Amino acid sequence: MSSESFLKEVQAIGEKFLLKLQKLPKAEPVEIVSFSVVLLFIVTVLVLTIIACSCCCCSCCGCDGRPEPRRKSQVSPAAH
Repeated sequence: MSSESFLKEVQAIGEKFLLKLQKLPKAEPVEIVSFSVVLLFIVTVLVLTIIACSCCCCSCCGCDGRPEPRRKSQVSPAAH
């Protein structure tokens, strides 16, 4: 997919979203609730992705940007 077609697709989606927002005050309550649920889902996914990425980055690199040395653990056989 070329960058021009991708930009056109994003622009088309943005225009549809703005059109939906403009029609929202006149919409039925069911449409308002369903639009809110979809919007809440998208926001939740984005927030959880940001949290997961930040936790992953902090756990492997530390807060100062240097990688933390990994500890080697010894595995011993279980006693019966």
